[in-house]
Amino acid sequence: MQILNDFLIKKDKGYYCPYGDFYIDPLYPVAHAVVSHAHADHASPGHQQIYCTEGTAAFMQVRYAKQAKNSYLIKKIDQEFEINSVRISLHPAGHILGSAQILMVYKGVRYLYTGDYKLQYDPTCEALQVIEADVLITETTFANPDTRHPDPVSEIQKLNVERNILLGCYSLGKAQRITALINDYCPDKEVLIHYQMLPLHKIYDTLCPHPLSYQIYNRKHMKEGRQNKIYLVPPLTFNSYRRATNVLKAFASGWERLQAQNEISLYISDHVDWQDILNFIKQVKPKAIWTLHGDGRKLHSYFSNELEIRDIESQTFLPSYC
Repeated sequence: MQILNDFLIKKDKGYYCPYGDFYIDPLYPVAHAVVSHAHADHASPGHQQIYCTEGTAAFMQVRYAKQAKNSYLIKKIDQEFEINSVRISLHPAGHILGSAQILMVYKGVRYLYTGDYKLQYDPTCEALQVIEADVLITETTFANPDTRHPDPVSEIQKLNVERNILLGCYSLGKAQRITALINDYCPDKEVLIHYQMLPLHKIYDTLCPHPLSYQIYNRKHMKEGRQNKIYLVPPLTFNSYRRATNVLKAFASGWERLQAQNEISLYISDHVDWQDILNFIKQVKPKAIWTLHGDGRKLHSYFSNELEIRDIESQTFLPSYC
């Protein structure tokens, strides 16, 4: 079995598999798109056929209402299908509801594309499934030895203060995880959500087994009664309330830059950190690692004497024992 270094290549429209003539997470319209999850930097409209999970399709249908519903070819977890002689199956990535790793098998070689993924426990999405592969194609958003994501329970418990809180977070995935964390570990708090988040919360109500307790934001309700409300808002809305003085401000993210000028730091990430990546690689047991979605240089250096390393973004190769 020979690993094909051009099995997945970066093109203008996205990551392209020439042996199956399909794209993974393309950002521009293509004939065949295999989509790992519904975040906008991975999922886009206009494709002729979209292969994805039920959750991903549900979110995309809300966000891209003009996309033809019959273009979605929904696949169950672990279900095998073929696109032009490449055998494909989807496996939980633990990133958000419906997120999937994409396992591709061609001429006996197993190529595993992680998409975005996390190892931390999250009851609002399917837990990461470990799949052994010959080639691990991993995201590197936080692939730095200096990055270590703290315990999300300890982080969310910072919100147990007698003040109303304006909490910025991404509308899909993060908002629902934060809602669940507050429900479970800040039981005295009421969760109010921005109207833009409501359609996405409703999908979680239908597809997620973990119940969420929340209500749509009401200005009068926020101001009256006890100071126990947490108002979840998307990033742009959060930035527009920068000068608000009657609430404490926090932003849920793994990025340090997004904690600046907030009264409460809230380091909650939906990506793997450095140690998570190392643990995952150990379980997948790859012969080669290909990196994308971030800066993979620290990972390349760490494994340069053990494995072949390929940076898909720059199309460079770091051979074994270099």
